[in-house]
Amino acid sequence: MTVIDMIAAIGLAAWLYLILFNGGFWLNSEREEAEQSKFPEPKVWPRVTAVIPARNEADMLPGSLTSLAAQDYPGEFSIVLVDDQSTDGTADVARAIAAKANRRITIVDGAQLPARWTGKVWAMHQGIATASATETAPDYLLLTDADIGYGPGVLKSLVVSATANDRAMTSVMAKLKCDSVAERWLIPAFIFFFQMLYPFRRVNRVGDRTAAAAGGCMLVERSALERAGGIGAIRGALIDDCALGKLLKTQGAIWLGLSERVVSLRPYETFEDIRRMVARSAYAQLYYSPVLLAGTVVAMAVIYIAPPALAVFASFPANMLAAAAYLLMFLAYQPTLRFYNRSPIWGFALPLIATAYVGFTLDSAYQHMRGRGGLWKGRVQAEVGRQ
Repeated sequence: MTVIDMIAAIGLAAWLYLILFNGGFWLNSEREEAEQSKFPEPKVWPRVTAVIPARNEADMLPGSLTSLAAQDYPGEFSIVLVDDQSTDGTADVARAIAAKANRRITIVDGAQLPARWTGKVWAMHQGIATASATETAPDYLLLTDADIGYGPGVLKSLVVSATANDRAMTSVMAKLKCDSVAERWLIPAFIFFFQMLYPFRRVNRVGDRTAAAAGGCMLVERSALERAGGIGAIRGALIDDCALGKLLKTQGAIWLGLSERVVSLRPYETFEDIRRMVARSAYAQLYYSPVLLAGTVVAMAVIYIAPPALAVFASFPANMLAAAAYLLMFLAYQPTLRFYNRSPIWGFALPLIATAYVGFTLDSAYQHMRGRGGLWKGRVQAEVGRQ
């Protein structure tokens, strides 16, 4: 067997493993919409407070904060928004929305970021402290981003599934916008790759070590968070959602799924916008390790790039093995494309899309070496995340 034959065989074996033994990640079967109908409603609805860290989010709040304030939740529900040193009038927009809302909304002026904290986690810490200081502290905290919109009934659905299953965390991966050319090319693959790294079924399985969460929407049992040491236990985490998921899985069951009703309002209109989004944390995902970076590049090349190339240019048997791997890749991508209402033809473009993500990951490492890792709205945070 030649080296080319071996590469083709490894690629096919990898796709057989991913499809058959990686938690069914590609099926998109874990869905928030199906959760509420499975379980009975609680006899007493728990108190919930949403905590929103917001840094220069004035343009997002009319959609996100308004949708959250409009939730038809039967129990006590309030909102704490932390204005994280914004310069665009975020607090003023939030106060205007709060004045019109039929919901208690507290606006907190965020304090200066201390050493060894990442910005979002510090803002969440302040919001959680404010929520917990009330006479009737919440039973659950909805940790959510300022760019997330909620359909009617989502909070009720999350609470029903959380209470019925005694979960420490119930998290939803928001459906990202997929309208611009850049989004149509790259966004479905972002979700596909995330689920490949963190298969939702494994995340949701008690006893499985796989743990993750989606930072846009995390319903957390407050007592479980306190038992785990509070949000300060992940103070330096750049990928704070997965760090929190890992922390809370030590305290009880967690759940992560997709939803059509929890949506990101933030547009990524250009390829550069998506590059920045990915590069902010990709190298942190690899623990800032050059060895893991090199291994990732090689693995992506063998699994995604080699199959179509060898199917066209290699001779038998490599071409047949590679063609089979390419077909499996195409089929595995179809449920994610359907979720985003994209044509099945996009499945043939996945190798090219994967190549772009390899480039974004290499750029993430480059930005880290330049001292600009973890850049988000004027803050460089990668060095904090390494501590």
